[in-house]
Amino acid sequence: MFAEKKLRIAFVIICISFLWSLLRLEVYRNRNQSVNIQINELRKNVDSLQNLNDSLSSELYPCEIELNRHQVAFEIFMRRNPKAASQYGDIISDETE
Repeated sequence: MFAEKKLRIAFVIICISFLWSLLRLEVYRNRNQSVNIQINELRKNVDSLQNLNDSLSSELYPCEIELNRHQVAFEIFMRRNPKAASQYGDIISDETE
């Protein structure tokens, strides 16, 4: 009788432990799914931002080329006519702000 009671208690404890493990496993799976969803959303955001960055860089490139041409032209102008180039530099830096 006493041994049977111990066996029943052990069986109940094992069943409760098993159910607790299943519950924790389900919580872990749900958490994993949530993390995977967040990772996928972040990947989409990164891809979107990368595409935007590429687009902005490609739009900026012609402006950089034009700016470099103006800088080179100003340097040539400085060599050819320093006084006029100085006046032009003053106008750009002081009067166009």
